[in-house]
Amino acid sequence: MAHLLQHCHDTGWLVLAIAMIQFYMQKGSHKGLYKSIQKTLKYFQTFALLELVHCLIVHTSMLVTGVQVSSRIFMVWFITQSIKQIQNEESVILFLVVWTVTEITRYSFYTFNLLNHLPYFIKWARYNLFIILYPVGAAGELLTIYAALPYVQKTGMYSLRLPNKYNVSFDYYYFLLIVMAFYIPLFPQLYFHMLRQRRKVLLGEVIVEKDD
Repeated sequence: MAHLLQHCHDTGWLVLAIAMIQFYMQKGSHKGLYKSIQKTLKYFQTFALLELVHCLIVHTSMLVTGVQVSSRIFMVWFITQSIKQIQNEESVILFLVVWTVTEITRYSFYTFNLLNHLPYFIKWARYNLFIILYPVGAAGELLTIYAALPYVQKTGMYSLRLPNKYNVSFDYYYFLLIVMAFYIPLFPQLYFHMLRQRRKVLLGEVIVEKDD
């Protein structure tokens, strides 16, 4: 299953990378880029849920994988897909580029590691590029959610007002504010986890946790 996941994910993100480059070369602008790749993005990012199943099977920690997968699926389905007015925001392209580079690097690392032939530049990229990419990606996600707030507040989307037969209220606008606030405790956990992994791997230790 691990081999299948790696192959599918690596292929998927390579397809997305090529599609984004081709679009920008043809149009000379990022406007319309998200719409052109959204079907492929939704498919491969949702497919990442199988990573959580894999974590359960091999009994590895789900914290890092769970945070990454759930936050990205949320961004794809409940932010950019649901609020089409923000699809041309520069912040959307920002996190898309970061996700793409991160995943291609990550799955290239896993693939070559399984083949017992890991080029040093891939190892170096895996444990150095994140230092810049993770904060930039988080910033892109937060800016995109922030850009969505006025549309959510205006339309009342995904909100449930009282009175109703369930006698329960839910305000998606405030929920998004809470989501943004959760980045404060969760992002440092992910980031410092990767920094610890970086020290372990680049100092020559052989064992690499698969849950990052």
